[in-house]
Amino acid sequence: MGRRLQWSFVLSLGALCLGACSEPVDQAAKARIFSPEDPPKVVASAKESLSARGLADSPEAARRVLRMGAAEITERVGPHRYQATLAYEWAAPGGAVKLSETRTVLAGPGGVSGDFHGTLENSRDQGLEVMRVKGQVFARNRYGTFRQRLRDRGMAERTRTELTGALRDVDALFQGRLQLAAAGSGSHEGRPVQRYTVSLGERSEDAAASSVRLPPMAQPRNGRDTTTQRRAAFFEKREPRALTGEVWVDDATAVVVKAQLRGKLHVPGSEKTAGAADLQLTLDSALGAMGKNPGLAPPAEFLPDVDKPQGIADALDRFGIPRAGVREADGGTPPPEPEDEGG
Repeated sequence: MGRRLQWSFVLSLGALCLGACSEPVDQAAKARIFSPEDPPKVVASAKESLSARGLADSPEAARRVLRMGAAEITERVGPHRYQATLAYEWAAPGGAVKLSETRTVLAGPGGVSGDFHGTLENSRDQGLEVMRVKGQVFARNRYGTFRQRLRDRGMAERTRTELTGALRDVDALFQGRLQLAAAGSGSHEGRPVQRYTVSLGERSEDAAASSVRLPPMAQPRNGRDTTTQRRAAFFEKREPRALTGEVWVDDATAVVVKAQLRGKLHVPGSEKTAGAADLQLTLDSALGAMGKNPGLAPPAEFLPDVDKPQGIADALDRFGIPRAGVREADGGTPPPEPEDEGG
């Protein structure tokens, strides 16, 4: 009996010790569970203090500023207007090819999920528009009608990032070799800025690591077509030859507010490229109307979202070509059976 009481006392004492020991752990767990949710990564990045000075001496800081995304830029400067013009000119034995494109983004308040209206137009009369207003997304090609996109799946944010990424694209195209040199201070729309001249830097391991890394290209069973071979050869064999221009960085936010670049790339001749080629590229971009709300609103007219656009089926109907299982091309509805008049 005495031994049983001893064991009961020991077990009780152990339970009390465990309870006392586990109480701080429980409190820490409760604190984690009921703590405020961490802010999105973009918001946290936007709160990071960045200096517009000294970018010429720190390639890491320069890459951080040059490749800043659209959401973070909006978090830092607020509503604004972004416009960039890119011009390309290919010179090859077969002749010259020119193409220019204009990217425009009107950014409303908010960064990660803020309103914006993005437009892309090029010299071949092609383009697209994407809008996000109060969480609603609308998209169209250049001359089409807006269609609501209820299942956005990140399309709007990707488009905004691509439209505002002209400077980032040029830096990646030139293998991360965009090098800055301090050129004094200046002013852009009344805001103090730091000015930097641009030149083509030496290729280094750090620059190579900072360039965009694409996943391996899928290989078709019958091999690549000629066009794909030429594109792949360009990215694999391209040789930056020259890069000049200026970049202006806002003092208060470390956001690039103006960039003017001119560069040249060379691709040596091979069986895939059928002769050497040179690419001349120019970029002119700027941020304006910073802090001014553009007052974006949904389009006055737009088509509703659809589960599965008819596409080819609609084209067949339009030209009177019956579909399988449909007697007449009338939008997919079979004609009614004629009444029996001989009854």
